[in-house]
Amino acid sequence: MAIAYRWAVGHYDRLPALAADLVGRHVAVLVTAGGTRTVITAKAATSTIPIVFIAGCAVVESGLVASLGRPGGNGTGASIFVSELIAKRMELLHELALKAAVIAMLVDPDRLASNSWAR
Repeated sequence: MAIAYRWAVGHYDRLPALAADLVGRHVAVLVTAGGTRTVITAKAATSTIPIVFIAGCAVVESGLVASLGRPGGNGTGASIFVSELIAKRMELLHELALKAAVIAMLVDPDRLASNSWAR
């Protein structure tokens, strides 16, 4: 196995060329790090090579996957801030705590507007 590293060294304009170089080497998988920009660049470079990512954003809203249930495409990964799952987590909590009459949630109101589950 060989691991090929590419680093933009803070020059984000270099990302497309770096991704194209890796795709041209016919790698088996692309692993991205460093944020959403790298994932979007990798997705623009290939639609066939699997892309593994960790994103610190809402992956559906940013266009990294079509939906959580059916992500589609060649990208797979995890989101650190999965706001899409908050409603499901509350539903599961309710199922686990059947005798609880009230379940409370503390929310940052500045972040509330960006979450579709809160509308």
